[in-house]
Amino acid sequence: MSRPLMARLDRLLANLGYGSRRDVQALVAGGQVTFDGAAIKDAGRKIAVTADLPLHLKIRGVPVDPPAPLILLMHKPLGVVCSHREDGERIYDLLPKRWRIRDPALSSVGRLDKDTSGLLLVTDDGDFLHRVISPKRHVPKVYRATLDRPLTGAEGAAFASGTLMLEGEDKPLLPAALEVLGEREARLTITEGRYHQVRRMFAAVGNHVVGLHRERIGGLVLPEDLGPGEHRILSAAQAEAVFDG
Repeated sequence: MSRPLMARLDRLLANLGYGSRRDVQALVAGGQVTFDGAAIKDAGRKIAVTADLPLHLKIRGVPVDPPAPLILLMHKPLGVVCSHREDGERIYDLLPKRWRIRDPALSSVGRLDKDTSGLLLVTDDGDFLHRVISPKRHVPKVYRATLDRPLTGAEGAAFASGTLMLEGEDKPLLPAALEVLGEREARLTITEGRYHQVRRMFAAVGNHVVGLHRERIGGLVLPEDLGPGEHRILSAAQAEAVFDG
């Protein structure tokens, strides 16, 4: 078994967003930081960076945030953006304020546009992020779409054909599966992640998406008890279920 990474306490807590190293040193000097119940006296003490760190290390009696790698499952609400740079409310504004300055930084695994809700993964694990979005993986993503006009009955065959072309592109889409839920509602499973793909697919067959919600990525399903704007931390094993779909 490999030895865990060791890090200076002040650097570790600064990377977790608890302030500058000087801020952390002040917390230690004030007896605010404990390890297994005992106050830490030296901000330069080496700490083992393990997944169970919050069980041991506390600030003012509150367990510290999990160290990297951190993987979150979020219920993205409507009206927020996934980009760090776009104007308006961002998904990162829904997280604890200190998480916005974690190092490494948190990023969404792919994006949902402002007018799309549902399951979104957020992580500081670059390897995990790239494995999920890699075109070679074909991780399935399931969306529930509400449409402006009634379905004609021809959409399923068009989406499954593997020949459907999106406007402005010269490569056909991979086959996708459509499940009709109602006259103007359908569930669509895709294995690519092209720009605004679901909306553009319905536009290609003469319809318009007025509501879009992502229900699943691979083997990860949006929990029914996770409300819009809420998130959960996934264990490494739970996160790997994304590749089981």
